[in-house]
Amino acid sequence: MARVEKKRKLQAPPRTPLEQMMHEHLKALRMKNYSEWTVRNRDVHIGFFIEWAQERGLNEPLEITRPVLEQYQRHLFYYRKKNGEPLTFRSQHSRLVPLRVWFKWMTRQNYILHNPASEIDLPRLGRTLPKNIPSPQEVEQIMMQPDITDPMGLRDRAVLELLYSSGPRRLEIINLKLYDLQFDRGLIVIREGKGKKDRYTPVSERAIAWIEKYVREARPQLAIEPDDLTVFLTTQGEPFSRDHLTWTVRVHIVAAKIGKVGACHLMRHAMATHMLEGGADIRFIQQMLGHEDIKTTQIYTHVAIRALQHVHAATHPAAFLDKSKAPALRKESPQLAVPAAEELLAALDAEAADDEEKE
Repeated sequence: MARVEKKRKLQAPPRTPLEQMMHEHLKALRMKNYSEWTVRNRDVHIGFFIEWAQERGLNEPLEITRPVLEQYQRHLFYYRKKNGEPLTFRSQHSRLVPLRVWFKWMTRQNYILHNPASEIDLPRLGRTLPKNIPSPQEVEQIMMQPDITDPMGLRDRAVLELLYSSGPRRLEIINLKLYDLQFDRGLIVIREGKGKKDRYTPVSERAIAWIEKYVREARPQLAIEPDDLTVFLTTQGEPFSRDHLTWTVRVHIVAAKIGKVGACHLMRHAMATHMLEGGADIRFIQQMLGHEDIKTTQIYTHVAIRALQHVHAATHPAAFLDKSKAPALRKESPQLAVPAAEELLAALDAEAADDEEKE
């Protein structure tokens, strides 16, 4: 049975000059090799503003002034979602930043003479630490939820193990291919992660065992021809969508009845937190997570993959099938200060909030 290729949804023709400018901006981003995920997010967030402007009869770029943008900013502040909750300051920030970039681009391209967004004050973002991170024991309870006698359950266990072992982002799991599994070296290759950058990341012995079991026993029952070698497949033999993967992980977290809510990012948080508690230097965790920096003014040194593998094995609670095999952590470099660890966890929390906003 051949997989049906999903055709890319055709973009509707612009209805107003503002929409035309947005389309030109998105085209420029693609020409500069921005990821499709980034382009889509810009499309969504700028689209929110254009829809708001059209409701007020504003359709021309020259009609958008600083007072108009300030009015839109107040609209975001007072806006209420379907559940009655306001937008978080991070969500408001996420909707305003693309506008600043867009109007700056229009000014540089001489579509407008003055940038009305240049002096817009963005909401200040607090740095909150992640809440309700499951303990290692609670993570084990989550792991026990999938029915591993069923192909779907075996797949879900492998997904959970990989999330907790290596902390990949949702899209990084979705895009993972069989040839990215370098289990003879204890690694996976994350191709074109955030910022379109490739990286190696260690995988625990336990996660490798579950992924190999899934690939050997369950994946052949799900794959259809032509097989594009995507590791994790749905019942239709297709790669996961972001929402489907989130829902799949959330179901098992809820079923565990640990009193914690979340999905993929919760497991990513847990991995980082538990390794920090195990004594891992923050630089190694940063490398695993694919974070370029913790603070914008602080650049961390490159981490050798062999050293990263050693730290992962020594500090991750679920690194081995037999826990007695875990090596002692070598104290080759001093631990960074606690505030740096807080920065890492706060960055993870912010990443999770941004991810929710983009769904």
